[in-house]
Amino acid sequence: QVQLVESGGGLVQAGGSLRLSCEASGRLLSSWGMAWFRQVPGRERELLSYIRQSSDVRYHADSVKGRFTISRGATKNTVFLQMDSLRPEDSAVYYCAAGPAPVTSNGARYWGQGTQVTVSS
Repeated sequence: QVQLVESGGGLVQAGGSLRLSCEASGRLLSSWGMAWFRQVPGRERELLSYIRQSSDVRYHADSVKGRFTISRGATKNTVFLQMDSLRPEDSAVYYCAAGPAPVTSNGARYWGQGTQVTVSS
């Protein structure tokens, strides 16, 4: 069993930055990845970024490329999402997930509880 715990959300002004953290307890398979998604009420969950456990291969969605960066902590059970140049449209609940790589919304096996990010204009 794997548990994911996110932290780092909050309220920030447009143009500001936030750093989200996700710590996984339990064993993650080397064929898996860890990912960040976000969801706005009434819309589908959106994949933002993932990183493979077995390598440093990373993916960033076009909507956040150049502004958001996924990285790994000292252990492979911690990932971060550095979010820069935030826009009001980035406001959402952000979720950490883990599952077979490439991580997708339908394929992720474990989810965190979510952390709210609000960007004021």
